[in-house]
Amino acid sequence: MCKLDEARFHNDDAAREYLEATLWSHGPVCPHCGSINNAYVTNKPGLYRCAEQRCRADFTVTVGTVFERSKIALHKWLLAAFLICSSKKGMSAHQLHRTIGVTYKTAWFMAHRLREAMINGTTKLLGGNGSPVEVDETYWGNTGKQRKGARGYAHKMKIVSLVERNGEKRSFHVANVTAKTVRPILKAQVAKKAHLMTDESMVYTKIGREFAGHGVVNHSAGEYSRDDITTNTVESSFAILKRGLYGTFHHVSEAHLQRYVTEFDFRWNYRSKLGFTDSERTVEALKGISGKRLTYRRIDA
Repeated sequence: MCKLDEARFHNDDAAREYLEATLWSHGPVCPHCGSINNAYVTNKPGLYRCAEQRCRADFTVTVGTVFERSKIALHKWLLAAFLICSSKKGMSAHQLHRTIGVTYKTAWFMAHRLREAMINGTTKLLGGNGSPVEVDETYWGNTGKQRKGARGYAHKMKIVSLVERNGEKRSFHVANVTAKTVRPILKAQVAKKAHLMTDESMVYTKIGREFAGHGVVNHSAGEYSRDDITTNTVESSFAILKRGLYGTFHHVSEAHLQRYVTEFDFRWNYRSKLGFTDSERTVEALKGISGKRLTYRRIDA
């Protein structure tokens, strides 16, 4: 059980030692040449020098990560990571800035950097063992002022989610939910051995034939499950997403929607039901900070 009074949340040296233990389980890793456990400590705490003759570069545990060159105290980064990872419905930048004592702009940028760390870099396909993969779409907010008399979901932002039964979830913000936009996602993310589970939407009819099976539930007829054919799991994940977007963040622009969706996917993939504690979920997020950089110029684009 992690406690907020632990030293790494209040002291930079303790935070650095914790991050080193998390990222460097086999010794210091040089971000310049990639050598492992072949560096020595300099006179400055936390600063290492690579012992490789062809490298000899100095580095710290934050070099080559989303924390690099940050003027924010490292212990505040770790506290922010823990707070975001342990909040089921997310934590707004306003709440974060009040809690850890930084400006709103800084908290907003920190949260986006941590969302960058949460991006799933795996190439493993969903349903590779022949398990069911549920697919569905949801709609949120408005892309602009709704036209008077407009109906349906044309004015809303679209999200397509794929959930492997008892496994991982991956979501994608798309411009439109059509066979043309959904098919590339399914082909890139779902194994041919998988059994696709969808509703009766024509979007999935043709692509469904390319998998080992395609189970369909007819929501328009009041059917939500038939034997093991259901999309209840992915729909449950949508409920958590919607409660967070409406209740915590209130407004999310279309430019940044994918980042927020990624955050909710991450917490789902490391949820308590799968045996992860808040501390373990935070460790998984911190493991994702390496090899990524995010600048103000890039995030405002």
